[in-house]
Amino acid sequence: MLSDINLSIESGEFTVFVGPSGCGKSTLLRMICGLDEVSAGVIAIDGENVNDVPAAKRGIAMVFQSYALYPHMTVAQNMGYALRLAGEDKAQIARRVAAAADILKISDYLDRKPRQLSGGQRQRVAIGRAIVREPKVFLFDEPLSNLDAALRVDMRMEFARLKARLGTTMIYVTHDQVEAMTLADKIVVMNAGRIEQVGTPLDLYDRPVNRFVAGFIGSPKMNFLPVRQARGGSVTVPGGQLALDAPPPGLAEIGVRPEHVTLDAAGPLQGRTIAVEHLGSDTFAYVELSGQERPVVARLGDGRSIAPGQAVALRPDPARLHLFDADGATLCHAPAEAAGAA
Repeated sequence: MLSDINLSIESGEFTVFVGPSGCGKSTLLRMICGLDEVSAGVIAIDGENVNDVPAAKRGIAMVFQSYALYPHMTVAQNMGYALRLAGEDKAQIARRVAAAADILKISDYLDRKPRQLSGGQRQRVAIGRAIVREPKVFLFDEPLSNLDAALRVDMRMEFARLKARLGTTMIYVTHDQVEAMTLADKIVVMNAGRIEQVGTPLDLYDRPVNRFVAGFIGSPKMNFLPVRQARGGSVTVPGGQLALDAPPPGLAEIGVRPEHVTLDAAGPLQGRTIAVEHLGSDTFAYVELSGQERPVVARLGDGRSIAPGQAVALRPDPARLHLFDADGATLCHAPAEAAGAA
């Protein structure tokens, strides 16, 4: 069930709907496409109300999570099938199929059947089937979810290249916030049928409007420290105290991203490492603080020697804190009044 959806997408924009499973992003996409009915409000394309316009006449092409290729047809036949149904002549179909295959680098596979292709190649064919229709809008419903991790990275780059090559309006649905951050001009964060925030990837990363967006965008996720007491110029959190000059009324939780937490022998938060991830260019330390179930994550960069079970002190960057009230609404970002850590 969707509610209070108010969204504008500009021509040529790559917009990503992101959110947890069941949040309504695919439902919204299907309404735009015309596969689901709209009970209230208006969906307009180029200023025209299309609520009662059949899906086939909206100038939209959709690529689904499943490739939905006809197994008995060749790649070329799959890509040109919709044009053949529309009565296009064979020469026009061949021209469009060849052009789409060239864009997607699958020209060598046009005579093959889907079973002879890899997962990434099948996804390219499904995208090619949409390209040949020359739509006003492309809709993608979790198109990479069936691919393994390495192929997902490769296909993300393909989508970025496709966006630059075609310049057509694209709406892309995913539950993967890394896909959203790397592909989108605009991200729409959804939760429980509502839009939580709309903005550029960096807008959402640096200035989330609430705790949900702050915790959903970013990998590893933002750390959250419940405020146990706020008195004078300091607040008590798990593991110690942080200095905040005049904490705002209603302050209930402090958020800080892993890259803004450093190891510092004089740091105000005391804890013990429970796990360390060495990823080459980065090392992530997971630190258990007294009274907090979820460990705090600190990104240490490379060349740091730290072992599980080691007692450490952490210093969150006071200029990069996010303050939230009890309902999860953002009170402020990177407060200038946070003069330093106690």
